[in-house]
Amino acid sequence: MSVQRRLLPNTGALAAFEAVARLGSFTAAAQELDLTQGAVSRQIKLLEDQFGRRLFERDSRNVRLSVAGEIYAEAVRSALGQLRDAALGLMSNRHSGILNLAILPTFGTRWLMPLIPNFVENNPDITINFVSRVGRFDFIRERLDAAIHYGLPDWPDADSTLLVRETVAPVASPEFLAGRAIATPADIGRLPLLHMATRPGAWTEWFEYEGLSAPTGPGMQFEQFGTAAQACMAGLGVALLPQVLIAGELQRGQLVPTPGRPMESRGAYYLVVPHDKRGHPPVASFRDWLLRQLDKEPAVLAW
Repeated sequence: MSVQRRLLPNTGALAAFEAVARLGSFTAAAQELDLTQGAVSRQIKLLEDQFGRRLFERDSRNVRLSVAGEIYAEAVRSALGQLRDAALGLMSNRHSGILNLAILPTFGTRWLMPLIPNFVENNPDITINFVSRVGRFDFIRERLDAAIHYGLPDWPDADSTLLVRETVAPVASPEFLAGRAIATPADIGRLPLLHMATRPGAWTEWFEYEGLSAPTGPGMQFEQFGTAAQACMAGLGVALLPQVLIAGELQRGQLVPTPGRPMESRGAYYLVVPHDKRGHPPVASFRDWLLRQLDKEPAVLAW
């Protein structure tokens, strides 16, 4: 076998290897691929014979990747994902490609989505596929090209482009505040506080920012800012919310600031692109377009 041929294994064998590596089972891989277990085993043996390396460690009950298999599995996942994306692009007749983008649920719904029609109009040959993700994930395993992420610009093996800095302040509905003697930040500590599961220390940080001790009593907890904003408008308490996500409610008077200073959060919103996707044309087009939108609408970012 020539060196070139040896370095380009059969795609069927690669698919079998990726399925076993991901599922940890020859039986499960065979079911997913609609093959017999023996056929999957033969495909794995074909790869191992071709490379002269053991890809899995086997015993009577378990199968797990070898050290060499772990390294190879990451590369195979990425390669197969790119082949699938390329095939989908050809079948869809989208010559400029596909952008698989992870977004934060509330930020995506309230800030990004109203802008997307402009991107679609100006980039008709790019198809965006959206998925919601909170926190970090494996770009290769998830087969995603980019993500809009809240936090610090320290995602490993990726470039982070600053989009929006975040300012938070306590807000409540006018009805909730009516009849309550709320004159200073200290008064807020006696009210029901609404908490975000993703920002467990936010209220403590804000009270310390005001030179106060944070109250220790329990409060309602929410997973998404959109739900917390709805609860706040329903009069359930005071929420510490980012202005960029509740600009509409503030403009309509559905939410109003309570006493206390706005505070810049430690984190910010970033477009994160893994290093191996920096040259992907849809990613570059989306990043350039997004930065142009931010240049056009600086007022969106002010409290």
